[in-house]
Amino acid sequence: MAERFDAIIIGTGQSGPSLAARFAGEGMKTAILERKLFGGTCVNVGCIPTKTLVASARAAYMARRGGDFGVVIDGPVTVDMKAVKARKDAVVRQSNEGVTNWLKNMENLTVYEGHGRLTGAGSVEVNGEVLEAEKIVLNVGARARVPEMPGIGDVDYLTNSSMMEIDFLPEHLMIVGGSYIGLEFAQMYRRFGSRVTVIEMGERLIARDDEDVSAAVKEILEAEGVEVRLNAECVSVEKRGDRVALTASCEPGPDEIVGSHLLLAVGRAPNTDDLGLDQAGVETDGRGFISVDDQLRTNVPGIWAIGDVNGRGAFTHTSYNDYEILAANLCDNDPRRVTDRITAYGLYIDPPLGRAGMTEREVRATGREALIGKMMMARVGRARERGETQGFMKVLIDAQTEKILGAAILGIGGDEVVHSLLDVMYADAPYTVIQRAVHIHPTVTELIPTLLGDLKPLD
Repeated sequence: MAERFDAIIIGTGQSGPSLAARFAGEGMKTAILERKLFGGTCVNVGCIPTKTLVASARAAYMARRGGDFGVVIDGPVTVDMKAVKARKDAVVRQSNEGVTNWLKNMENLTVYEGHGRLTGAGSVEVNGEVLEAEKIVLNVGARARVPEMPGIGDVDYLTNSSMMEIDFLPEHLMIVGGSYIGLEFAQMYRRFGSRVTVIEMGERLIARDDEDVSAAVKEILEAEGVEVRLNAECVSVEKRGDRVALTASCEPGPDEIVGSHLLLAVGRAPNTDDLGLDQAGVETDGRGFISVDDQLRTNVPGIWAIGDVNGRGAFTHTSYNDYEILAANLCDNDPRRVTDRITAYGLYIDPPLGRAGMTEREVRATGREALIGKMMMARVGRARERGETQGFMKVLIDAQTEKILGAAILGIGGDEVVHSLLDVMYADAPYTVIQRAVHIHPTVTELIPTLLGDLKPLD
């Protein structure tokens, strides 16, 4: 006989535990299922471990730069990769155990450890047991996509997940994919001491961003010794002894790169292929992501999809916002929607990129009358003091409404500074509100009013 619940959540990624807590707190008998790692991608193989590694890499980088600041370090700076991994593991373990203990000790919540599959519009099977509920929430996330390139089945390769197990220094790390995940690993391992080559099939890095941002990021990475190959069409790989040979061109006379390790960073694939969606009639899009409306409902009444699996955001913060939207709609009679949120994300190379709203390319495509402000980070006192003057700040304004349309802050503190603009955008206030604000000196954010005071028409 099936076990009855008020709600079933499949997956313990970013939005799942908080939603479970909200349902349980409302007195709903709730079940949550996890097949592998409590906390999902961010806690175990995503944001938390990678940013922990980024911190270790930055420490090595700054130690080597000690002389620039009058700090003398006797002898070469070396990196103990086993210690780096141990530190990362300790940080991850704390987060993983925190989520696990929280869920397993939550009142009104039953935790199942196993692979959950839909068996109908209101039923789920896990470990041979059938669970039923009027509300089912799919929060199964995504995984690294493995591209169909010639030879990939014959070589060993790494993904963002398996990179977390590395406790040694790759001699030459080849990274296929010039977007966010690939670039963070590229700079990180270059700073650890590896030779690094990034292979990108497109004409520039991070193609979702503007050309000036892409060019500046490429310049930052190349200045540290990262090799970048663009327009690398018809990529193929083959085993070459204990190494991997990669051909990155269709031109006569193949341009071959031979490295010790290969990392694939070409996007994410949703975990929907073994979820029983067909049993419940849940629809997906052409890429396999679960189709949802503006309130995260699937086409099947009583089934919702939140987090990376719905294709409406690929970030921890959008996943958490999915929880907030769903909880508001189901528990608070507050009709929040996915389209209420403004696009925002960060690239955690060093210096970081903070992005909010529309790109310059997107603004131009609308044909609207707009203003633009741009300032090089070399003008920012805090950047000069820290010896980190790479990058720039850019903001776009609607000339008629004076509302902020978008911003890109590539430079020291960019991932934090961009929120000063993002918050004004959420307030739906004109840019003059922050342009007239008095910020603390010396900071990076204090230059935002200066930037907004020197706007020019977007040609």
